[in-house]
Amino acid sequence: MTAVSTFRLYASDTQRTLDTISQRPRISRDVEYYKENISNIKSLEDFMGDSRIFSFTMKAYGLEDMIYARAFIEKIIEGGTEDTKSLANQLTDPRYKELASDFDFHRYGSATTSFSRVTEDVVDKFYHQAIEVEAGNQSTGARLALYFQRKVENVEKTISLLADPAFLEVTQVALGLPASMSATTIDKQVAMIEERLDVEDLKDPEFLAKFMERFTILYDLNNPESIAVPSIVPLSSNSYQTISYDLLASIQNLKLNV
Repeated sequence: MTAVSTFRLYASDTQRTLDTISQRPRISRDVEYYKENISNIKSLEDFMGDSRIFSFTMKAYGLEDMIYARAFIEKIIEGGTEDTKSLANQLTDPRYKELASDFDFHRYGSATTSFSRVTEDVVDKFYHQAIEVEAGNQSTGARLALYFQRKVENVEKTISLLADPAFLEVTQVALGLPASMSATTIDKQVAMIEERLDVEDLKDPEFLAKFMERFTILYDLNNPESIAVPSIVPLSSNSYQTISYDLLASIQNLKLNV
């Protein structure tokens, strides 16, 4: 499926999508285990020692690929976020800082897992990550768009768009900026983005919706090999252009509104 159609499908009715995801057997088992056992986690040692709690949490923060790096994650959480020189504060990816802040056992001790940000918000994050992963199985562009739409409300400065790899890719594609810009200085990258975008506009739902539409359209155009749809425009007797009707309509809309 195209990024355009997949994103629309999953974003059109978030509550319905959440309800569907929550009923999946594997998802419901993982959530039930987390809810029943998170209160038993009283220390960083407990957290690292329960592989199901640890894995669930890593997935919730979008760090599933780092589940294997247990020693690294332990060091991040152990350092917390109060010290500006802590590992979490030194990393550019904001997901690590968020994890270290929420699971700050050094600061809050056994009370860490009693806060709603751990008992409830982590579960909510897990559900949304599950949605994004499922959408990503159909279109990587749709997964990027869903993640950006969910997390961008926390972006206060342009530089934050550079820190998160997903944010950066969405921004570059939507604004027509080359990936090679990452080889330039941070100041130049910020300037390039600010010439085309005011991050405050992303807090406007209408503007954000148009921004997501533009990203998904351009993502599909830049990644035609990812669009598995029937051919509709013959180029020759042996060759066909693969582009879907919904993408054609979206392209027309893009020309009219951007």
